[in-house]
Amino acid sequence: MGTIKLKNIRTYSYHGCLIEEGKIGSDYSVDLEIRANLKQSSESDNLKDTVDYVHLNQIVVEEMAIRSNLLEHVTKRIIVRALVEIEAISKIKVAVSKINPPIGGDVEAVTIEMEEERYFKL
Repeated sequence: MGTIKLKNIRTYSYHGCLIEEGKIGSDYSVDLEIRANLKQSSESDNLKDTVDYVHLNQIVVEEMAIRSNLLEHVTKRIIVRALVEIEAISKIKVAVSKINPPIGGDVEAVTIEMEEERYFKL
């Protein structure tokens, strides 16, 4: 087993319950951590034997472009899509942060973090 991390994927997105958030948008940061069997790719040195970081980044960027009221919703969509599209993932953790959220205070970020494991049928 091994871990692949994508840190601080930055997007400008339009998530939030307020109408203004859907019009103005704000900065977001996404961290992605996946667990996968990296033994074969460590020996073969072949991209087809591992989890493609470009594909993971593409999923995040595309899902962040679809407006959601809640960060929980977009976080779950990223998880589900990654598990559906990339069979090699055994566990995934996603953290979505809204930078400078409009919550009436001086808050650097609000972060939602969720994780799921793939359960294989024997």
